Amino acid sequence: MAANRIRIRVCGSEYVIASTDSEEYVQGLAKQLDEEMCAFLDQNPAASVTTAAVLAALGYMDEKEKASNGADNMRAQIKDYLEDAAKAKMDAEEARRALSDAKYELERLRRELGYTRDES
Repeated sequence: MAANRIRIRVCGSEYVIASTDSEEYVQGLAKQLDEEMCAFLDQNPAASVTTAAVLAALGYMDEKEKASNGADNMRAQIKDYLEDAAKAKMDAEEARRALSDAKYELERLRRELGYTRDES
């Protein structure tokens, strides 16, 4: 897929981004970044745009890392659940076989008992 050249504006500066993502998506990201950085700069007038960008990047990296760790934990839990489900399925099948065997043995014993009664 060919990259789109997308013009964005962050903290008063224009940038051209090459991306395979849609322009709407990239513009949405740029708007979110612009709002976050401008809010930081409004609250900290002595800070530079670079400082705002670094802090925004650290915040996004933190979110990404936590989301990644959360996804890893969820994958591990799902793996455990699938293993438990497979074991439960095997146990259930074993119980079905045991029940079938017990029914067969019960029927055999009933027949045998019936034969014994008839002989008496």
